[in-house]
Amino acid sequence: MTLQAVPARYRIASRTAETHDTVTLGLEPLDRPIAPHRPGQFTMLYAFGVGEVPISISAPAGPGLVQTIRSVGAVTQALCEAGQGQLIGVRGPYGTDWGVADAAGRDLIVVAGGIGLAPLRGAVLAALADREMYRRIVVLIGSRTPEELVFAGELEAWRALGADVRVTVDRAGAGWTGNVGVVTQLLDGAEIDPEESLVLVCGPEVMMRLTARALCHHGVAPGDIRLSLERNMRCGTAECGHCQLGPLLLCRDGPVVSYQQAAPLLAVKEL
Repeated sequence: MTLQAVPARYRIASRTAETHDTVTLGLEPLDRPIAPHRPGQFTMLYAFGVGEVPISISAPAGPGLVQTIRSVGAVTQALCEAGQGQLIGVRGPYGTDWGVADAAGRDLIVVAGGIGLAPLRGAVLAALADREMYRRIVVLIGSRTPEELVFAGELEAWRALGADVRVTVDRAGAGWTGNVGVVTQLLDGAEIDPEESLVLVCGPEVMMRLTARALCHHGVAPGDIRLSLERNMRCGTAECGHCQLGPLLLCRDGPVVSYQQAAPLLAVKEL
């Protein structure tokens, strides 16, 4: 695949506020579109006059682009504040994918923490589109509060399509009747078959580390646990070296890697 150095122009066709600081943008190409993506890959999004950031694609495989962005800095703030019809630049897609089809005939378990549900959304939707391929599709979601739960309006539709969706929050407000606690507490009730499960995990690094350890305690093999790692990606083409983690350049060798690969690397803090 030819690496793309110049951003393609995309128009914001839709904008959905997920939480107070997170939006989902539906993008349409004005120029030649980027190559079709696979769930788990990311793009480099460019806010003209501000800068560029890596953002995971939150849509199933295909030519369409849906990107969910949390405002945490100057570039992401500019992207979150961009309105319908505004132009942004897109490079990609880059990196490895979840490999959802590898769970065919088995259970697909998805464990998400906070905004980590965004990179996993495409995998969930891709699996639900071929529901008969999987024994079970289980989605376990942890959020700090009910108000910070992304894609809250979609979860019932996922259940209707055949997913077992369970949600827990760290802090419950008035009116919350669901689970309270960290997302790993949902693993016991998920009835995980360790020999027949592929588990996809994304969230804060500490959450992924503890979740992977808990899954191993349940008997899931490290090679059947996949994580989406994040480091300071700047080029997307494995040239600048900013995203190096041990022997990996995550924009090329990740972001999705097995826990078997990631376990010795997660102790390395990003500078």
